[in-house]
Amino acid sequence: MANTIHVDVVSAEESIYSGEARFVALPGEAGELGVYPRHTPLITRIRPGAVRIETADGGEEFVFVAGGILEVQPNCVTVLSDTAIRGKDLDDEKANAAKRAAEEALKNAKSDIDIAMAQSELAVMAAQIAALRKYRQKK
Repeated sequence: MANTIHVDVVSAEESIYSGEARFVALPGEAGELGVYPRHTPLITRIRPGAVRIETADGGEEFVFVAGGILEVQPNCVTVLSDTAIRGKDLDDEKANAAKRAAEEALKNAKSDIDIAMAQSELAVMAAQIAALRKYRQKK
């Protein structure tokens, strides 16, 4: 019986993380989701936030995702997200600048669609900043 599960985190551009893990925690649609090896198969949406991977050697990896899809098989976890950024690559300046830009877009929004897009962007940036803070606390 394996005590690890293979984890792949993939963005539209590249593979962000691929490796063995003891445990994975991520922001599910209905709250925090935890996945151990031999988990029941599952496909669900995930919200913007941090994917925490407890690696086979006992370390931790953080990957920020702007939402996406999670597929769980008993021996494999796949996270598909348009945008995924390794915790160590998150950038305070960029995240805060993007959040300010989203706030500005929200203020200047003229239509319901503009407002919805700006609110969505703001939610993603707020989640990224929260993930960044969480990642920094662990270091």
